[in-house]
Amino acid sequence: MTAPDVSVVICAYTEERWPDLVAAVASAQRQSKPVLEIIVVIDHNAPLLARARTHLAHTVVIENSQPQGLSGARNSGIARARGAFIAFLDDDAVAEPDWLERLGACCDAPYVMGAGGTVQPLWASKRPAWFPQEFYWVIGCTYQTLSKHPQRVRNLYGGCTCMSREVFQAVGGFKNGIGRVGTHPLGGEETELCIRAAQHWPHRIFLCEPRARIHHRIPPQRASWRYFRARCFAEGLSKAMIARVVGSKDALATERSYTLHTLPLGILRGVADALLRFDLAGFLRAGAIITGFAITAAGYVVGSLSTHANKGQTRL
Repeated sequence: MTAPDVSVVICAYTEERWPDLVAAVASAQRQSKPVLEIIVVIDHNAPLLARARTHLAHTVVIENSQPQGLSGARNSGIARARGAFIAFLDDDAVAEPDWLERLGACCDAPYVMGAGGTVQPLWASKRPAWFPQEFYWVIGCTYQTLSKHPQRVRNLYGGCTCMSREVFQAVGGFKNGIGRVGTHPLGGEETELCIRAAQHWPHRIFLCEPRARIHHRIPPQRASWRYFRARCFAEGLSKAMIARVVGSKDALATERSYTLHTLPLGILRGVADALLRFDLAGFLRAGAIITGFAITAAGYVVGSLSTHANKGQTRL
């Protein structure tokens, strides 16, 4: 892959994040190898659309022509993009200059469908002492400790991704109805897409290149216990929707390892921090892991029951 083959898609829905959007676009323009185009998709917000068309130079600004939501906005960007590869960057994130160069090196292999990188939190205020790293996915960031080399993964982070156009041509785009709409904290649209692609091409893979980094801004409200609870419950609902579409075996494969290995180690780490390092917030982090898992599981149960109820009504 050469850099001019890449279209970068950035989706935005609110003027409240205008400075972040400007910074995201600037970081895409500063890549070590120039990109073919930067496409900014505005999600059903006429004032923001006009502002972006006026002030964002050297970009293609379009509006979401599909139903409101991140999935529809990304699909609108895909339809407009001309590149052989399509990269997605969150509107509240800043990419390091070699971000696309490193992702592109992974995508050179014909058996690689796409590659993602590391999403590091950029806290607007200090990270809460109770917030466990194992739940960084709540704020859209990388939660696991990564190796120094590319590794195979089931799915990519949607806002830190570069994928071959061939994937969308073969399996379609992101599913509307799955994923975030405005501030409603659902997610998982990229997980469903990656699973669908892997089911279509069982012998092809996605890679995570940990050195391809972006920095995701975390406003104070997303560092709150209230948002933590809401995001965990919404994630459970999202997993239930994904399981309905692609099957529970594939939808929950990574989550089983996360539940059986990552979370218990995180709890032990929190307790050890409290007892051995006299960091009493370690108890809070351990408690947040237990509570977060319980809330996410509850969301999954509610989502699954809702799915079964809808199926029963359909039969009637």
